[in-house]
Amino acid sequence: MAVSCSTKTTGGGATIYKVNPFHLADVNASKPVADPSIPFERNYRLHGAISPVERQARQGNYYNIFWKIRDRSQPVTVRFEYRQKNTGMTTKVVEQEVQPRRKNSTEFSFIGEDYVINGPVTSWRASIVRGSEVLVEYKSYLWE
Repeated sequence: MAVSCSTKTTGGGATIYKVNPFHLADVNASKPVADPSIPFERNYRLHGAISPVERQARQGNYYNIFWKIRDRSQPVTVRFEYRQKNTGMTTKVVEQEVQPRRKNSTEFSFIGEDYVINGPVTSWRASIVRGSEVLVEYKSYLWE
């Protein structure tokens, strides 16, 4: 998983200030730790999954994008482009249209059958788009 990132802000008045990646790889392994806050993300993602099948369906990659924009009068599209281990250089795109607030968080998850067949996400790029204009982008180190 790529965790090193770079950010680019254009004249669009938008900023992506953090992308929080989380990889839930082995849903059955739980290592004991002294600090109870460390396993929080894992427990949060698995909350309510009782059977092994339900727990396995939540295995995969999660990306939480934290962003803000000056002009909140119109909706924007949060775009996430990514590549997975078993698909090579094939780029996939998912988008969410959002009516912006003062501070925003948008989550994308790649779990279940898609994760089992295509593997973990290897590189990605997140961007905020209004119309055809890319306002800001934030990408992993491995993104070309």
